[in-house]
Amino acid sequence: MDRTLPRWPQKFDVLGVEVSATNYDTLARLFIGAAKRGESALATFLPVHGIVTGALDPAYRYAVNAFDVVGADGQPIRWTMNLLHRAGMTDRVYGPEMMKRLCGRAAAEGVSIYLYGSTEEVLAALSEKLRDWFPAIRIVGTESPPFRPLTPEENAAAVARINSSGAGLVFIGLGCPRQDFFAHENRHTIKAVQLCVGAAFDFHAGTKKMAPPWMQKRGLEWLFRFTQEPGRLWKRYLLTNTAFMFLLTRRLVTGR
Repeated sequence: MDRTLPRWPQKFDVLGVEVSATNYDTLARLFIGAAKRGESALATFLPVHGIVTGALDPAYRYAVNAFDVVGADGQPIRWTMNLLHRAGMTDRVYGPEMMKRLCGRAAAEGVSIYLYGSTEEVLAALSEKLRDWFPAIRIVGTESPPFRPLTPEENAAAVARINSSGAGLVFIGLGCPRQDFFAHENRHTIKAVQLCVGAAFDFHAGTKKMAPPWMQKRGLEWLFRFTQEPGRLWKRYLLTNTAFMFLLTRRLVTGR
């Protein structure tokens, strides 16, 4: 066995998606270590919406189950892991929080980062905020890809830009499931740790509000986000929250 490779945290089945039982400190150490060694790795952080997408979409489930780390982004996912598997998780692993902590560690340890996703305006605001928080941070590239599937030539060019930047950490903010498919497709070609962090770009840039801590702790972040964007999110939360409860109840009753 090559002992230089990180031992990624153990995963447990949550409605067909393999979710990592872990915490912020462990992941920060593993991700920074992999980045320093120039290793490729995949990580994503899934709330209820992501888990339900995986439960119902075999192609998405196949992709995310190949990731080295699938973080329990939502409190309901952490509660479910503790209920089904006695995982002993005392906190979730929230994508935006993981990103902020990793950027701090990266700045302190000389690991450069690349920001891939969202719009040019969000990327500019995000870069400014990260430099305010962590003056030593090295942002070696930002990229706003087209809001459509990339052609093979465009994808190859994006991979080349990322690799030539020398980034150790690549934060991807394309939304679920697009960001996870991008990372999975390029798992063997991008020579860095790819981290799918979804709305973290907007939250840290200040273009979207983050739920207050008391709502996050009680698993009510979905309600806060719904009040911010009801026209866009009502269908997602109505369908996915209902599907999650149905699938979890079936699992508890039937074992399937």
